[in-house]
Amino acid sequence: MSTDTYTPPKTWTWDAENGGTFAKINRPIAGATHEAERPVGQHPLQLYSMGTPNGVKVTILLEELLAAGYTGAEYDAWLIRIGEGDQFGSGFVEANPNSKIPALMDHSTTPPTRIFESGAILLYLAEKFGAFLTAPARRPELLSWLFWQMGSAPYLGGGFGHFYAYAPEKFEYPINRFTMETKRQLDVLDRHLADNAFMVDDYSIADIAIWSWYGQLVLGRLYGAAEFLDVGSYKNVLRWAEQIDARPAVLRGRMVNRTFGDAEMQLHERHDASDFDTKTQDKASAAE
Repeated sequence: MSTDTYTPPKTWTWDAENGGTFAKINRPIAGATHEAERPVGQHPLQLYSMGTPNGVKVTILLEELLAAGYTGAEYDAWLIRIGEGDQFGSGFVEANPNSKIPALMDHSTTPPTRIFESGAILLYLAEKFGAFLTAPARRPELLSWLFWQMGSAPYLGGGFGHFYAYAPEKFEYPINRFTMETKRQLDVLDRHLADNAFMVDDYSIADIAIWSWYGQLVLGRLYGAAEFLDVGSYKNVLRWAEQIDARPAVLRGRMVNRTFGDAEMQLHERHDASDFDTKTQDKASAAE
């Protein structure tokens, strides 16, 4: 372990040049940095997001709702490039004062209803359409797992993911600290899924929320850390993750607002279901 020590100053000041992948967009103040109109498409549901795990939660649910026949779930998905600071535009800040993706505006109400925080969006949509929930008696269990994910994921993303993959310098203590917590959380899931096909009875928003982080983690899609975390040892989580991954709506949801990885998996914006057909046609043309 490194013997270097850090003595905190009496009063912390912001060093805008502290390095790291997100140094240019992280700041200790809120509010808009620039004027930018928030676009509005043809559907009542307007999503402003990016294909990170938190963004994927919402696009998966919307695609699942459409696949289940809820036509009112048609939506426009506008790309918010968080690496370029789009989330600090005035229009986005009006939708989410916390300047984090995703944000949803429901124009089926007057005035339009804004919803931010991914878990809140999942719950709002599930209740709006009466789908991907569970029986009333089991609702506390569903909400417990949904809130578990919202409270646990920062340790995975902002903790483990940051120090393992994104921090400008690697230090043993924070990596060990957040690796231990990430593996503890995986063990929580693995023990629960040993006796349950899904998180709560049938497939629900609890599964969608948790899969978007932990399912993708054990499938090797986050931080290049699958071997480091020995994800193969969490056999019940892997079984569950692969089962959800095979759902067509999940595949479509993963594509929306995605700007990284394989080009064939990137659908930067989604304004109609036919956008997926266009993407498939583009893939076929590229193969010719």
